[in-house]
Amino acid sequence: MLQAALAMVNEAGLTVSLDHISLEDVIRDAGVSRSAVYRRWPYKDLFFSDLLKELAKGSSPAIAGENIEASSSIRRIILDHLDWLKKPELRPALAAEVLREGVLNEFEIFHESAEWRTYFALHATFLSLSDGDLRNDVQNALTASEQNLTTRMAVAYEWIAGLIGLRLRPELDATFETVVSLANAVIRGLVIMAPSSPDIATQRIRANPFGAPEPAEWSRPALGVAGIVLTFVEPDPTIEWNDERLARVRQALESEDWPRP
Repeated sequence: MLQAALAMVNEAGLTVSLDHISLEDVIRDAGVSRSAVYRRWPYKDLFFSDLLKELAKGSSPAIAGENIEASSSIRRIILDHLDWLKKPELRPALAAEVLREGVLNEFEIFHESAEWRTYFALHATFLSLSDGDLRNDVQNALTASEQNLTTRMAVAYEWIAGLIGLRLRPELDATFETVVSLANAVIRGLVIMAPSSPDIATQRIRANPFGAPEPAEWSRPALGVAGIVLTFVEPDPTIEWNDERLARVRQALESEDWPRP
């Protein structure tokens, strides 16, 4: 029996299932009449198809919302290390310091969020849907939501890199969307692995991998993402650092009008 079932799973893949959701419970919690629901969705499967498409949009507050805590952390870290900007060799170290805290925060949000776990699971399993309009609609919604997330994060990465005097290495012919997509792949992969390898979330390594003046406590997600990002960026040789530029950096960080990750 187990071997036969394994063969079936290996052929078809694990499937998207909403069997644990009761339509009657949804009607009750929504506070609408059953007759109105069945006029809109004559069959239960039609409602669950629309639910899958809604999940694929990544529109829940946990996914689409702004991370205020991460924004405040970025401000604080850069403001606390403004003196590093005067030395080209310390600018990548400052980017690493931003990532050291920011990536761990992002990892913990993904790891603890039921909304994100559902979103990741849908990415992994939507191909199990039967060929047809529903699978195409879910795929298109996932593509659009991923593009929106990547674009939003790429804008923030590019703005922060420019602020602290870094640029993409020209010979790599990459964009910040490239960097973000690779960084996201590392974080999501580690989130998926974390339940069976709990030390991913808890292990800390005291190290100085990116040239900071002093070693610091690094998590595995932060090391992975910082390693990718710092492969793609370098100090911008066209920027001259002086008191006027430092003042502009401080002003930009204290402004409310700046891109949030």
